[in-house]
Amino acid sequence: MSSDPVRVGVLSLHNSKETKAICNAVEDLGHEPVWLREENSAISVDDGDVSVEPAVDVIANRLLLSNTDQPAELLGLATTFERIRPMLNEPDAVLASIHKFATAATLADWNIRVPDALLALSNDRLNEGRERFGDVGVYKTAIGTHGGGTWKVDLTERVNPKVGNRQAFLQKLIERDDEKHRDLRVYIVGDEIIGSMYRYAPEGDWRTNVALGGAVQDATDDMPEEAAETALYAADVMDLDYAGVDLVEGYDGWYVLEVNPTAGFKGLYKATGTSPAPHIAKLAIETVGGEVDDDDVDRIASKLDDSRPSCAPKPKPSPTEQPDIGYIEKVVVTGTSGSTPALAKSDTGATRTSIDTKLAAEIGAGPIKSMTRVKSGSVKGGKARPVVDLVIGIGGNQHTVTASVEDRGHMEYPLLLGRDILSDYRVDVRRRADADETERDEASEILEEE
Repeated sequence: MSSDPVRVGVLSLHNSKETKAICNAVEDLGHEPVWLREENSAISVDDGDVSVEPAVDVIANRLLLSNTDQPAELLGLATTFERIRPMLNEPDAVLASIHKFATAATLADWNIRVPDALLALSNDRLNEGRERFGDVGVYKTAIGTHGGGTWKVDLTERVNPKVGNRQAFLQKLIERDDEKHRDLRVYIVGDEIIGSMYRYAPEGDWRTNVALGGAVQDATDDMPEEAAETALYAADVMDLDYAGVDLVEGYDGWYVLEVNPTAGFKGLYKATGTSPAPHIAKLAIETVGGEVDDDDVDRIASKLDDSRPSCAPKPKPSPTEQPDIGYIEKVVVTGTSGSTPALAKSDTGATRTSIDTKLAAEIGAGPIKSMTRVKSGSVKGGKARPVVDLVIGIGGNQHTVTASVEDRGHMEYPLLLGRDILSDYRVDVRRRADADETERDEASEILEEE
């Protein structure tokens, strides 16, 4: 053991409570945090010598691969760091974990109970096998986050093997309580359970994710022994140093749904009053021979310090501008039964994207998650509309959004893009995908003159 401070790198290209909390926990434990991100990181090969900038002794991997268009790029980056310095949550383990079907196949091969599932590359094969899941099943994109890309579907209707550019699969629905769906999240660091919570689906939904409004309840002290042992075994099989393991109880025992290598802390802290951050910091420090006082870990774990850490690099002005989107844009809209191109109107005054009922039915948008009240100048108090998940492709980007369904048959465009999508773009009101060639040429000339 060494008494010298350990330099713990937290590899995270995004801002999150979890990243900040881990950095602050490292410092509170008497060691040196280093936030590895775009503004400050480099790897150099010089005459055969390899170095990491800034210098670190060990790295905690917090890269979010599930919500990026280029997960392979981030995996390659993490692998580069991992070949040079010890890393918690190594890239190979993270890759298997973020792919939900790879997780299910791995766990089943190790005799861990998971819901029956089917991934098929062809439309015909997927639909030939859907009847074995009953009339209602779960339809998931293999990679997704915060409950996005997960639907409860009517399996009397055909489904598609892809949602946008992401592979999808079918899974058996496991439920014991028809009135209030819940699952169990167990947070593990090393070989210890830091805390656990029951998560309850919000009204009008069946998904329990805290990011979607799910309620939480502390389960740390009364968690069933079978669930605890299954969660620990699952994290060990997936070879993760820290993970949130999600389980659901069926009539014949507990099933593992997912093993999340970058599980959030917010819900767990709310339910249990315990933050995993200092436990992750401790594991990183001790991995390279550093010393940590367990009493300090317990003290720091009683709060979730997500304030800006002292090691946060100063952001540099970015020359990169947001991509343009037209006032009328050609998009590809995807539901559970297929995809189709459509013209969409950009409306910066709309909070939420909306879709015409006929188009929603055509692509299999749904099922209805809840109802939302949409304000209208002509209707006092607004009008209630059903809400469904959609995947909308714009250029090379895919957006999973919760859209309202309305009759737009009297309107020119079947899709209206709201700020849930437009916040990622700069709207060019002169650009129209439905303009003829002459109009587009004129618009181009105007832009060049500016």
